[in-house]
Amino acid sequence: MDLATIIGLFGAFGVIVAGILVGSSIFIFIDIPSVLIVLIGTILAAMTSFRGKDLLNLIPVTKNAFFTSAKPIQSIAQSLIEMSIRARKEGLLALESVIGEAKDPFVAKGIQLVVDGHEVENVDRILSAEIEALDDRHKQGATLFTTLATYAPALGMIGTLIGLVQMLQSMDDPSSIGPAMAVALITTFYGAILANIVFSPLAGKLTIRAKEETAMKEMILSGILAISNGDNPRIVEQKLNAYLEPSQQISMFDNE
Repeated sequence: MDLATIIGLFGAFGVIVAGILVGSSIFIFIDIPSVLIVLIGTILAAMTSFRGKDLLNLIPVTKNAFFTSAKPIQSIAQSLIEMSIRARKEGLLALESVIGEAKDPFVAKGIQLVVDGHEVENVDRILSAEIEALDDRHKQGATLFTTLATYAPALGMIGTLIGLVQMLQSMDDPSSIGPAMAVALITTFYGAILANIVFSPLAGKLTIRAKEETAMKEMILSGILAISNGDNPRIVEQKLNAYLEPSQQISMFDNE
């Protein structure tokens, strides 16, 4: 569970609610027609840009922002170095016994390709295609939320215009102008809230998740190709450390 996402989202709503309660009642900011126009209108507008199955993936994609945990990239890098040491000493076929122990399915798939005797170029082509497909899926999720963030303020403005038109039709009753104007502005308020507190931040978090996942897969690919090429384990370590933060970098051979 990503506490930063949860604290940020609910904290932002909490600050807004607190600001409202200081000066008025929360109930004057609740308007069902405005909710329908902004929320439902935004989702329906997004349907013109995406396929139905893309919108159905909205819930699973949202879960990635809240519940995806950090990958053990340092542990995976160390296991790849250990595999390179074993392959160097015993040959590539010796890695078949460790495939089931792999800490990541992508590692297991790559090592299996190597053990099966595929050429380095084929291993690179197959795994790179999988990385590209994964990156596309992640980007699509982020793009979906970015699109929703674009449409929400627009639907809020449309709702405001609807309210203003209705208000102008009742200009003969001055006492109704103030309340009508307040209701008209609420739709813009809802649009701004959804776009800037929900949709845009989630799009940003999913973009970060995508970059982290892609970087880890590229590190794994680099390690597997190095193993397949028969590179010295020291070289494999240096290649993998290039993908790790300084505090995470591995030094298995420094004491030898």
